[in-house]
Amino acid sequence: MNSPTSHLNPTPSSVGSNPQSAGENGFVPSWQRFRGFLIFAVVLAVIFFRPLWELLKFAPHKELFSHILLIPFISIYLGWLKRHVPVPESRPNRAMAIVPLLVGASVLALYQYGLGKHWPMQAEDYLAAMILAFLCFLLSGAFIFVPRNYLKSLTFPIAFLIFCVPFPVVMQDGIEAFFQHGSAHVANVMLELAGMPVLKTGTHFLLPGFPMNVQPECSGIHSSLVLFITSLVAAYLFLATPVRRGLFVMFVIPLALLRNGFRVFTLGEIGVHFYPDVLDSWFHHHGGPIFFLLSLVPLYFLLVYLMKSEARKREAKSAC
Repeated sequence: MNSPTSHLNPTPSSVGSNPQSAGENGFVPSWQRFRGFLIFAVVLAVIFFRPLWELLKFAPHKELFSHILLIPFISIYLGWLKRHVPVPESRPNRAMAIVPLLVGASVLALYQYGLGKHWPMQAEDYLAAMILAFLCFLLSGAFIFVPRNYLKSLTFPIAFLIFCVPFPVVMQDGIEAFFQHGSAHVANVMLELAGMPVLKTGTHFLLPGFPMNVQPECSGIHSSLVLFITSLVAAYLFLATPVRRGLFVMFVIPLALLRNGFRVFTLGEIGVHFYPDVLDSWFHHHGGPIFFLLSLVPLYFLLVYLMKSEARKREAKSAC
């Protein structure tokens, strides 16, 4: 993957160059070269019109998936940032088209003749299967029509589209349970460190005169997912080395647990010392964005540190 500067600042040789050719550095592709893929994408969208339309109606009314409608625009924007970056001439790697084609067909077959007939499926499961199959077939068409090197240069924007796929119910429940129990454990540690007498059973807390339970809907799964997506985009734009990118993105998981645990801890402290009805207050039901914004602060400082670390490494190499 190219360095962040290559995304945001086109190289001098690519600016003002012929859109079909950039000399020895390769070519800057134009939309005319992808007419076949665009026609293929439109036809595929027509075939999958029903699940795509259902997703458009479903996502805005489901908090966990409200981000989905933004994902294609973010992906297009990330690809647009590289519009002036030349890539070497190449042919489409049509042999690779069979891989996503088989995956998409397998997903449809599994849903239609396997799980769909023997397992109670919900709207999330139907949309997960249909949208994943759609993206697989779209990628298969990209392998057929789009030059190999250009497709490779867009690896991240293409892979980012996976966030258009809703979580199947079983996956959603698993992630929710992880953050529910993890947040409860973190909150328990914080309460004990603060000297609060606490009796914890699973996700139930018994504080002095104030019982509290971390429900699945209090797991913070949506804000954690948004934080994870944000970290992926930031790592792609501002970091260059895979190790630092991975470190930055993985930091989101303990950060999300700390954020949600701190929220439970704060509610417990307020409920015991100041306002016993805090669980029925606006702060409990709508205060999540406050803690989400707070979690962006350590994420920002980690990003700055890693960027400076990369800059020092580049300077050390150039000095040798």
